Amino acid sequence: MIPLKQVMHYTALSSTTIYEMVNKKSDRYDPTFPVQVKLSRGRVAWVESEIADWIESKMADRIH
Repeated sequence: MIPLKQVMHYTALSSTTIYEMVNKKSDRYDPTFPVQVKLSRGRVAWVESEIADWIESKMADRIH
């Protein structure tokens, strides 16, 4: 599990963009982006392997 700061670092995306990408009502919604896991009230994190897989898919897309 990794916190938002690490997701931001790995993806080079801002926190606003990340939250918009997981918000189904947003114009920036991306159904391929991993959804955060609620750890406790007010605390979320992402599964590191899911973020890594998403990054890998973006890298693979640039080849096609």
